[in-house]
Formats: sequence, structure tokens, C-alpha cells
Amino acid sequence: MINQDEVRAAATRIAGRVRRTPVLDAGGSWWFKLEYLQHAGSFKTRGMVNKMLAAGPLPPAGVVAASGGNAGLAAAYAARELGVPAEVYVPETAPPVKVAKLAKLGARVTQVGAEYAEAYAAAVVHAERTGALFCHAYDDPDMVAGNGTLGLELREQLAGAFDTVLVAVGGGGLIAGVAAALHDSARIVAVEPETCAALHAALAAGAPVDVPVSGVAADSLGARRVGEIAYRTAVATGLTSVLVDDQAIVDARRRLWEDYRIAVEHGTAAGYAAVLSGGYTPAPGERVVVLLCGANTDPAGLA
Repeated sequence: MINQDEVRAAATRIAGRVRRTPVLDAGGSWWFKLEYLQHAGSFKTRGMVNKMLAAGPLPPAGVVAASGGNAGLAAAYAARELGVPAEVYVPETAPPVKVAKLAKLGARVTQVGAEYAEAYAAAVVHAERTGALFCHAYDDPDMVAGNGTLGLELREQLAGAFDTVLVAVGGGGLIAGVAAALHDSARIVAVEPETCAALHAALAAGAPVDVPVSGVAADSLGARRVGEIAYRTAVATGLTSVLVDDQAIVDARRRLWEDYRIAVEHGTAAGYAAVLSGGYTPAPGERVVVLLCGANTDPAGLA
């Protein structure tokens, strides 16, 4: 797993290139970490910027990524800021709002297949053919370390005065980084949709396994197999994984809008869904942070 020194090194490397996102006091012993306000609309920008800077001089062919949306957006943003071309492979099912934003950020977009796994395979072929730097969406040490800077930032902002962090999980690049940064001082809880439960299945099987993916959060949490880094981190740190159903996610997303005027993706709402649906019940006095990690959504469905 990634260690805290690697996360601290990433924080130094990306300083001044990513936003320090705020924390919202939601009342009582609850906070939201508003990472959806990050450049390109998600936490993945931290990882992508760190990945590209850590790689040293980037090849003339630039970078290539495969993504249901957010990792591609982060790669496109980071590549634009560093002055290199970006090619992003996305499934044909990727939300139009994300595809349009990729083009706006200057990336060349290629849509392949119905799932992330098919886009991933095509992106790997492109990297081998052109020499472009392949930027894995989640299972890469530099990506994970960059994502983990969110955890260091959170600890500074709340002076360590929290007990638990709820993290929505797809491939596991965020929770692996947060656990690396905070596992010695806070409980880290994975929240996954019932229909996209790659980490949950891996923990049950004793190794990463392929799972079917579907449902309202599949565009951002629909990894068919959890990353090796995330799995090893989960085992080493004793992460807990809880599941929520689609209706709970839809309800939580709407509640975030109605109660706080926060507009996020369905996947991002999974952590809050665990709270509202009883999937995770805090102990009396437990201080809980819910990470809100992505905002690349069509807000029309919230009206």
C-alpha cells in the first residue's frame, strides 16, 4: 500500500496546482468535504496532476487515459495545464455532460464499448502504439498518493477532530489514498452501490474478482474489478465496506440538493446514502466526515 511519506511527497509536488477544497459543517458531529469543487469537478485531478509531474518529462504523444468520465476529465485538465495532448477513451454509455466537458478541456475523445473495461483495453493499445503515458484511472501508486492529499488536507482543516470518513468506492483509487493518509487516526469506511461492489466482493473472496456493474452510479463507480492497491490497502488497514441500493443513492443525491444546494453525481452521493438509509449507523458522539468527491452531473434531474 501507499505510505504517508508518499502522500506527503505528492502534496508537495502538486501544491499550487490543485484547489484546497472546503469543509462544510453539516451540524452536530457531521461534515462534508467538498472535493467536488476541485478542478475538473472531482478528486481525480489530484491524482492525475501528481502522476504526470512524477513521470518527469512527458512524451511528445502526451497522455492517454480510460475513464467513465471523471478520470478522463482530470487527465484532460492536467494535460492542458502541463501543455501536452491528451487522448481519453470512454464507454459509449458515458454521460453526455462528461463527454462534452472532455472536448471543452481540449482532449481528443474516443468512445469504445459499453463498459469501462472495453475503453481501458483500447487505451492500453493506444499507449503501446504511440508511446503516450498511460494514466490508470485508479490502480497506480502516483494516482493513489495524489488522491491521498485530500486526507492530509482534511486532517489539517478539522485539526484531526473526526473519527470516521465515509468514502464512495469504485475502483478504489480514492479510498486507498485516504486510508494511506488517515488510517492511523480515523476509521475509513467504503460505501459501494449494491450493483457496483468490486471492493466488497474482493474482500469476501480474498482477492480482487470481476463483478457485474450496473445502476445509477455505474458511470463513476462502475469498475469491474477493484484495484490491487485498494484491495491490499483495505486488507492492511481493516477497512469496512457497506452497500447501498440505487434508491438510497437517488434519495441522498436529492437530499444534498434540497437541504444544502449541493449538486453532485449519483456515485458521489453514495456515502451520504449510507447515513440516510442506515447502511452505516454512527455510534453516539461519533464524528463523521462524508467525502463528496465528484460533481460532473446533469443538474436537470435535481429540479
